[in-house]
Amino acid sequence: MDEVIQIGDLACTVVCQSEKPNAASIFCHGFGAPGTDLVPIAGELIRSIPELSQMAFLFPQAPIEIDPMFDSRAWWMIDIEKIQSLMMQGEFRELRDSKPAELITRRNQVNKVVDHARSQYQLEADKIILGGFSQGAMLATDVALHYPEKLAGVIVWSGTLLNEAEWTNAAKNKQPLTFVQSHGRLDPILPFKGAELLRDMLTDSNHDVEFIPFQGQHTIGTEALVASARLLTAAIR
Repeated sequence: MDEVIQIGDLACTVVCQSEKPNAASIFCHGFGAPGTDLVPIAGELIRSIPELSQMAFLFPQAPIEIDPMFDSRAWWMIDIEKIQSLMMQGEFRELRDSKPAELITRRNQVNKVVDHARSQYQLEADKIILGGFSQGAMLATDVALHYPEKLAGVIVWSGTLLNEAEWTNAAKNKQPLTFVQSHGRLDPILPFKGAELLRDMLTDSNHDVEFIPFQGQHTIGTEALVASARLLTAAIR
């Protein structure tokens, strides 16, 4: 049964079919999406892999309300038109150097969701998967690289490299993490090149990255879901 709870400053939808889950996953939605945008993925995964009913799924909702009528939300505000203009010019430097003013606050807020899942379900850090789509994938990457303990894995659907200097330093000083990263070659929102830069930074820092390019746009591909399911299944065993 789905329920919405408050964890710190964030409302969070929880999907949990087990009285005592042996792992948990936390997924952050993308810019402009409803707070519940990724919630149906939990049901899809459990139907395809019944073993995943042993996992608790948590979906925090971004606190910035863009459009109340459509529950359109953001973790921080971004200029989509500017990003697309930079893509047309072949310029990725600005995205790599970007450090949103709200990033540390959001990191701390999602850390509380991780800590809540660990406390609520009596789980070690290596039983927590962190993931997200687009802007949520950027946030998940930032949280995982800075979290004081090693998480079970990170799922990056259509993310990109941000805050390059700090992320690179954090990645080099972090015990190697397992990443599933996917990106569409035809993505009109976040350039494929940015995904490659993120992958290369992580692999150069000795992290294990399963990189899944696909011939599509700004979405979550089937192969990415399959690979993500493998990572989630490994966490519950």
